[in-house]
Amino acid sequence: MKNETITAIMEHAIRDFPRESCGLVVLTNEGERYFPCRNIAVTANEHFVMAPNDYAEAEDAGEITCVVHSHPNAPARPSQGDLVSCERGLVPWMIVAVWKEPGDEKPRIVDNYAFAPSGYEAPLIGREFWFGVLDCYSIIKDWYKRERSVELPEFARRDDFWKPRGNLVDLYSQYAQAGFAEVTDGSLQIGDVLLMQIRATFANHAGVYIGDGQMLHHLYGQLSQREVYLRSYYQEVTRRVVRYQG
Repeated sequence: MKNETITAIMEHAIRDFPRESCGLVVLTNEGERYFPCRNIAVTANEHFVMAPNDYAEAEDAGEITCVVHSHPNAPARPSQGDLVSCERGLVPWMIVAVWKEPGDEKPRIVDNYAFAPSGYEAPLIGREFWFGVLDCYSIIKDWYKRERSVELPEFARRDDFWKPRGNLVDLYSQYAQAGFAEVTDGSLQIGDVLLMQIRATFANHAGVYIGDGQMLHHLYGQLSQREVYLRSYYQEVTRRVVRYQG
C-alpha cells in the first residue's frame, strides 16, 4: 500500500474519532486511491455500516483491494464480526487503532493490523454479537448450512429494527421468503425456528430448536448460547414456530 494511501487512512480515522471510520482502497485507472466512506451505523462508536452510495461510488471507480476501518480506543485486533465480514468480501481488511487518553489534545494512531480471507467460520456457541453479521438470523443461517447443508438467503436489516416506528420488520415474512412455513399442529422438530417477542411489541428475536428441549440462539449484546427452551421463559414469549419446507 502506498504511503499516501496509508496517510489518508490514518487522517480519516483521526478525523472521525470517536466514531469508527470506514473506507475502501481502490485501484483506479490513475493508480491506488483511498475512498473514505460514511459510517451510518446507529452505534457508530462500536461498529461500522458503510453507506451503500459511498461503496457504489468506490466500486465504480475501479477494483476494491482493501476494506479499512478504525477501532477507537481499542486494539487493532479483528473481532469475530470483522473476520466473518472479511470472508464474505473476499478482499483483505485493515484495522487502524486510534487512541485518545484523558488530557490528550487530539487522537493518535497507535497501531494497525491487516488480514486476508482464510476460511474463518465463527463458532455456533460463544460467538460475539455484531448486528447484520453475527446475530439471531446469522446463527440460524449458519446452523442450517453446517447441519443441513442448506443455504438460507441473506436479508438486509437495520441494527435498530426493534425500535417502534412505521415500518417494522416482519420476521414471519422474512422466514417465509427463506422457505419456512408456520407449524400449526403444535409439534416441534429439530430445525424448527422459534419467533419470539422479547421486551417488544412484536416478534424481534429468533432461535433454532436443536432437540432435547433446547434451542440455539444469539441475543443482542450477548454471546450465542444453547439454552433450555421447553417450559422456559423463551417458550412463553414464542409467537410462532416455523419449519423449513425446502
